[in-house]
Amino acid sequence: MLFFRAIAGASLALALSFPAWANFTGKVVGIADGDTVTVLDVGNVQHKVRLTGIDAPEKKQPFGSRSKQSLSDMVFNKIVTVESDKRDRYGRELGKVLMGGMDVNLEQIRRGMAWHYKAYQRDQSAADRQIYADAEHEAEDQRRGLWTDAEPLPPWEWRKSRRQ
Repeated sequence: MLFFRAIAGASLALALSFPAWANFTGKVVGIADGDTVTVLDVGNVQHKVRLTGIDAPEKKQPFGSRSKQSLSDMVFNKIVTVESDKRDRYGRELGKVLMGGMDVNLEQIRRGMAWHYKAYQRDQSAADRQIYADAEHEAEDQRRGLWTDAEPLPPWEWRKSRRQ
């Protein structure tokens, strides 16, 4: 009996040493908005994925529908790889979406369809933090996408104003 407890304990420790989520590949079957997709993996499991490092305009905000369309044009019905290691409070997997070597999250920023979400930048690598910040500055300087607006309102401020 002691032997089986030791085995069970070792198995539990081993299971806990691996992340609950990991990289996976699948087909994008849904676009909720400019920073959330649904990916169907090879095992026919759907994953709702919130793109990390970015925050796109909400649907009812200026550029909300354009941001969603930009993401859809890039990845809908295409095969992507998701690098994910955690979930948010809504149960969505948080991840970087890659397609053919392209960082889709970063591309949304480059197109001016999302902000670099600095409130959560600590979850990014130092290199990604810098690349995403630089891409946002370039999009703003070039007045791409949402940066054509005279006073673009970041979605976190827009959501806060709606709660009050």
